[in-house]
Amino acid sequence: MTAREHPDHESTGAGASRGSEAGTSVTYEAASERDIAVVSLQLGRPARGVLGIAARCACGNPTVVVTAPRLDDGTPFPTLFYLTHPAATIAMSRLEAEGLMADWQSRLAEDEALAAAYRRAHNAYVAQRDAIERVDEIAGVSAGGMPTRVKCLHALAAHALAAGPGVNPVGDLALAASSWGPSVCECADPGPVGANAPAAEA
Repeated sequence: MTAREHPDHESTGAGASRGSEAGTSVTYEAASERDIAVVSLQLGRPARGVLGIAARCACGNPTVVVTAPRLDDGTPFPTLFYLTHPAATIAMSRLEAEGLMADWQSRLAEDEALAAAYRRAHNAYVAQRDAIERVDEIAGVSAGGMPTRVKCLHALAAHALAAGPGVNPVGDLALAASSWGPSVCECADPGPVGANAPAAEA
């Protein structure tokens, strides 16, 4: 199976970044000029601080980018994994509008195993970002409301896509509840499959 078929697959290419906890490592591919152009179109603005691509659509277009902890203008940026795919962002916005964040917030309060996994996701997120660059202004801050709140499904889904199943439990719940999935291309302008994907593994 190739990374383009399963975008949360770990790449062994350039730009690898690893967390400090077992099972939480994420690797990513260096972004090509085409990737940067596509991300800029996806966001409707110039892409900023993109270090690499952590997850892709089935067509090869970026779905999640890895963003520098400090942008070129000096702004601290805590969201290491940023969801860019338009269909994915729309799907997460719909889930938020449906009130699922409140439901999952309640589950965190009631389910200690879920809460513990969510705290581990927070720790892994911070460790990965600090491995790239430690920024004092955002020390200990992750994204999406972690470690105790559910505030942004876009950030949590991005982490789940980048890290793979079993790392961010609320991100996994959001992806499971979503009408969007990474294995089916919904891009307005599909990318050339395999243009930036690593070679298939045995």
